Amino acid sequence: MASAIHILNGSPIGNGPLQELSRNVGKVFGVRTYVTSARLNLDLAYDPSRRQFNSTALLVQLLNSFPGSEEKKIALVGVDLYIPVLTFVFGEAQLDGMAAIVSTHRLSNEYYGLQRNDGLMFQRLEKEIVHEAGHTFGLYHCRHFECAMRSSTYVEEIDLKRSSLCEACSARLDEIR
Repeated sequence: MASAIHILNGSPIGNGPLQELSRNVGKVFGVRTYVTSARLNLDLAYDPSRRQFNSTALLVQLLNSFPGSEEKKIALVGVDLYIPVLTFVFGEAQLDGMAAIVSTHRLSNEYYGLQRNDGLMFQRLEKEIVHEAGHTFGLYHCRHFECAMRSSTYVEEIDLKRSSLCEACSARLDEIR
């Protein structure tokens, strides 16, 4: 079991506003969480034909930056992510592994031409961090409508979820621990 979740902030959001979010994520998984600033080399993952960044390449970079670490690492970035088979992703995680990446890019209302709403953006970000962290703990996608582990294709689907796990996913997490 991981000793902590380390949120590596390379997004445009300051570390201060992420502290409460970090505590909430820690409560879900029952581990210490903390936030520090960090930067990935985004140039290594940029695809000029798509004008997006390959999340798998960034995930590999994150894994290589912390070999042998006992902490889960979740990198936050402010760029548009993709994997080759999808037009975009909100994040990606190493299943039952040590690392995940989450993008703030498509979580803000401004991306969709709507009025800025920082509270809503932070709710979405927390749900996506819980979702991707869940994968690193070995949790799969869930069919429970409000579970944070439910897959989200659109931001509206994120809005319908909670930032917590359903009973079945919580029980699975307890089994893993």
